[in-house]
Amino acid sequence: MIQLTKLNGKKFYLNALYIETVESFPDTTITLTNGKKIVVKEKEQTVIDLSKDFYKDIQVLGRHEKGALFHE
Repeated sequence: MIQLTKLNGKKFYLNALYIETVESFPDTTITLTNGKKIVVKEKEQTVIDLSKDFYKDIQVLGRHEKGALFHE
């Protein structure tokens, strides 16, 4: 799970496995695999970095895995 902040300042946790896309409109908008959209205060790159760390923590993404979803 990654901790994020809604625009109203309320913190919440999101299971990063359900993130389909992260975009800036200019606010960072996360689209989940079920189609739900969540707007957060964090920058797009911060959400990506948090997701990468989460994947590494649960061993879905290795530190130096070739062909990985996220490239360092």
